[in-house]
Amino acid sequence: QIMSAMEAVCDGEEPEVVTEACLLSEFSERGEARALINNLPDIHHDTVSREATIEKFVVIMDRYQEQPHLLDPHLEWMLNMLLEMIRSEKSPPLMVHLCFKFLYIISKVRGYKIFMQLFPHEVSDVQPVLDLLCRQDPKDTETWETRYILLLWLSMTCLIPFDLSRLDGHLSTDPGLNRESIMDRILAVAKSFLRVSDKSRDAASVLVSKFVTRPDVKQKRLGDFLDWCLTTISQTSEITMEGTVTLDGALQSLAQLFKHGKRDDFLQYAPTVLQCLNQKRIAESNQATLRKLGVKVVQRLGLTFLKPRLAKWRYQRGSRSLAVNLAQSSVTESVEATKPDLESVSQEEDYDIPEEVENIIEQLLVGLKDKETIVRWSSAKGIGRVTGRLPKQLADDVVESVLECFSFQETDNAWHGGCLALAELGRRGLLLPSRLSDVVPLIIKALTYDEKRGACSLGSNVRDAACYVCWAFARAYEPNELKPYVNQIASALVIATVFDRNITCRKAASVNILSPQGTFPHGIDIVTAADYFTVGNLNNCYLTISVYIAGFEEYTKPLIDHLVAMKVNHWDGVIRELATKGLHNLTIQAPEYMANTVVPQLLPMATGMDLHRRHGAILACAEITHALYELATQNNRLHPLSIEASPNHNFLLFNAFLVTDVFLLFFFNPRGFGGELMRPAVCCLIEKLSLSKMPFKDDPVITGWQWLIDDSLKNLHLFSSGARRGIQDAALSALAALCLQYYQVEPGVADLVSQYLLALESPEVLTRCGCALALGSLPPFMIRGKLQKVRPHNVSSKAASLTEARRDAATAMSQVGVAVGVCAQGSPDRVLCEGNIRPVYEALLGCMNDYSTDSRGDVGAWYVHMCTLALKFLESTYFYLHCLQFKETGTSLNWNAASQAFPHITQLLRLHQYQYHTLLGLTVSVGGLTESTVRYSSQSLFEYLKGIQQDATVLQQFGDTLLRIFRNNLRNDRVSVPLLKMVDQILANGCFDLFASEESHPFCVELLAICKEEIKKSKDVQKLLSCIAVFCGMVQFKGDVREKVLVQLLMLLCHPFPVIRKTTASQVYEMLLTYDDVIDDDQVLTDVMASLSDTNCDIATMRTHRNQLCDWLGVPRPILVTKVTHLGD
Repeated sequence: QIMSAMEAVCDGEEPEVVTEACLLSEFSERGEARALINNLPDIHHDTVSREATIEKFVVIMDRYQEQPHLLDPHLEWMLNMLLEMIRSEKSPPLMVHLCFKFLYIISKVRGYKIFMQLFPHEVSDVQPVLDLLCRQDPKDTETWETRYILLLWLSMTCLIPFDLSRLDGHLSTDPGLNRESIMDRILAVAKSFLRVSDKSRDAASVLVSKFVTRPDVKQKRLGDFLDWCLTTISQTSEITMEGTVTLDGALQSLAQLFKHGKRDDFLQYAPTVLQCLNQKRIAESNQATLRKLGVKVVQRLGLTFLKPRLAKWRYQRGSRSLAVNLAQSSVTESVEATKPDLESVSQEEDYDIPEEVENIIEQLLVGLKDKETIVRWSSAKGIGRVTGRLPKQLADDVVESVLECFSFQETDNAWHGGCLALAELGRRGLLLPSRLSDVVPLIIKALTYDEKRGACSLGSNVRDAACYVCWAFARAYEPNELKPYVNQIASALVIATVFDRNITCRKAASVNILSPQGTFPHGIDIVTAADYFTVGNLNNCYLTISVYIAGFEEYTKPLIDHLVAMKVNHWDGVIRELATKGLHNLTIQAPEYMANTVVPQLLPMATGMDLHRRHGAILACAEITHALYELATQNNRLHPLSIEASPNHNFLLFNAFLVTDVFLLFFFNPRGFGGELMRPAVCCLIEKLSLSKMPFKDDPVITGWQWLIDDSLKNLHLFSSGARRGIQDAALSALAALCLQYYQVEPGVADLVSQYLLALESPEVLTRCGCALALGSLPPFMIRGKLQKVRPHNVSSKAASLTEARRDAATAMSQVGVAVGVCAQGSPDRVLCEGNIRPVYEALLGCMNDYSTDSRGDVGAWYVHMCTLALKFLESTYFYLHCLQFKETGTSLNWNAASQAFPHITQLLRLHQYQYHTLLGLTVSVGGLTESTVRYSSQSLFEYLKGIQQDATVLQQFGDTLLRIFRNNLRNDRVSVPLLKMVDQILANGCFDLFASEESHPFCVELLAICKEEIKKSKDVQKLLSCIAVFCGMVQFKGDVREKVLVQLLMLLCHPFPVIRKTTASQVYEMLLTYDDVIDDDQVLTDVMASLSDTNCDIATMRTHRNQLCDWLGVPRPILVTKVTHLGD
């Protein structure tokens, strides 16, 4: 069902389908679960089957984690089946533990509070459960589920309504025996399990809460047990892990006792417990779990000190019952019927509040500022519970103290804890409507709380908690109470929905849009456009959803103001850029507001000292200006920032800003971190102002702009590698727009072509890259008349350090070709034509065989790719290759699929003009590393070779082309190693059998000579291994070639590298088995095979074996050449 739901989403179906598919209606796997339980006796002894069964049962149960109530009708029969197996005397211990594991899995899904109620709790169950529990080993890590379930079961059996002393009748019959009573045994077991480190400790605290609160036990053992807990707490140190576990158990037991016990029984012990906790200083512990438990105990102590009552002064919003609300006809009567009950529960309003309550509230308020969320959340719930029992005045003081958490001096932890506390107070009706005027502004601030600390941001949890406050308020107050604040809350929630950086906060805000039902302006329309799933895409939120929401007048200015005040100066550069693009899209909703209000606000920010604020403001000015121009152009109106539209206001400020402050900022630290941010921003500003046709013709600012662009392109090497691409792209875009707008009337105003051509000779590679791309960015009118000067620079050089320059030069050539156009009979100085196309083709085609590599990998592929794109353009606009018969298949063929492309590519081998380059490309593919490429390319190549086996001329031509590629790429590992692998496959498939029939065929002789030259003095293991395979394949050639090949293989048997020696011996062994005509004598063949099988020896011993092999094979022994050193006088 879940998979089908996901497929439905992908197919664009309605989200309701997903909701229905993810909801379960019943426990549909009950048959499978019953079968798994029934099979436990058969599989418990087999580890594999046992683990598989447990895994299947866990998968079934986990499906109901969110709907555990569906298991309720089936819990009883599952429990009874498992308990029957546990109680059976035939069940071995392993079987019993397996059943308890299944019980734990069920309790984990349904919850122990519900599941434990189903355990049998007859008097007859007490003794067996207790005995079984006592037999367990607390240190056994494999059976903790057994102990956990037994403790829960024992906690239920303790609820029997009989005095436990009746179960100790046997003690009086044997007075001489020292036996413990049931009561003491249970207490001893509980204490022992409160010290264990597994989950049994939690069950032991539940047992304590059920057992010690029994009337007979609390009368005899309550005081002693509390003394034991306090002694344990005071004498145990948290420094060790064992001490932390012990403190955890003691605190859990105290929290459970004060939660489930009667106030009258525990009131006398509360001051002592509080004093012990104060002395222990649990709140200062380094363990978050201990601090959380300390807060839980403290709040339970507070509830013990205060009388249990419902405050008469609390805010009540009608009936809290859904059934009553649905029965609208009886709502009034039902609400009135509940009021007497509340009055009866509420006792006298004014009574003396114990002085310990102040200390407790203080600790809870401190817990709101804890560094861990679980502690803050527990403190917030404690604040809500304790405040509900205080008089109105004291409760208002607590609210005032909570509001102090929202001070600017407080950390994000305090803000988060304060939000949680306000949500709890509001949800319980303890935050009166009179306080909303103080609370709502703080919540609105919390919805946009964001604080940068180091390299990360703090505040997402605060904003998420603020959304929870809005959710709680919407359900706690009548719409009339929230009406004065609904517009503020709605705007803040909408802003969080579309502009929050954190996806969790955006989703939390979006689900709150309809919370104040009937009062949220345009709530249904907004939640339709900004639903829970749509707001997951940040770009979509900023650029699309915000524009739609801004179409509603209530949200237009708040959205714009938030971007200007909070997001334009955000510490995250991605958010700043999205904010400026968002302002561009929002301009259409309020153009006058943008021109008259927003731009004047941005100008001081653009000249300020804060780097992020300055960067965002400049980008925002650029985007808004361009948006205003586009809007004015569509409506045939004056630009709102032009002289005619605003002669004395925005334009003067804007012009002054451009002429003075921007360039002063650049001369200050132009190439540091500030320069890396500001240069792309100002280049973007230049581009947008040029596109907006701002009236800066003949203005000195144009010279400054041109200097900035040129300086950025020529000094890219001074910036960090991560910022270079952004600076280069921004400068090129600015250059194109600037030239098109301000140089078109007077083309001679700047001879940029000569300037950039001169810079192409710079020793700095990045300077060449920038200036080459700058030539490609120039508009056509600046290139025409100078096209002859723009010859192919940097393209033919193969220096490894110039890879980027050659790549960008090829890109520039294609861009220049696009700019000037093509005309066969045109002027060579103005367009691409017959007179100047040849050097362009020669440069591009001459570099298509660039297979250079460096530490970054196949860098030559960058260049080949750009040359391919340039050639594709030239072919599509000027030439038509008649010999390529791909016209029919070009539209349907998927060239990205190797299975479809290679069968067509290999057909080019038939054409002599394309055979060399096609085979060169196939060499890299067939001998490559990618499995699919190797498989389909080799398959297509072998099919071609099989088709020419009987044509000696075509096969000879193919062999000559192969040798020419090998010769031209000698010691070029990018080509030579794949070529050796390809030749090995060709030889292994018998594609050169025609040459093997002729003794000492020229192809074989030449191939052997080139292979020897390729591996001469080489230490490349991969190359040597590939060449060994080729030599073994060449043994099929007869004559002198075979003898020379055997000599090479025998020499490699004594190579310094052990892996080469072993591989050579192994492959020669296989070669002799494959080609049985190499050795005619069977005895010699047997001796050779035996000698090749023993290669685990040193080189000296291996030389002896090698020389013996030479004698057997009838080839001359290799002679070891001794180096002669001449010593001077």
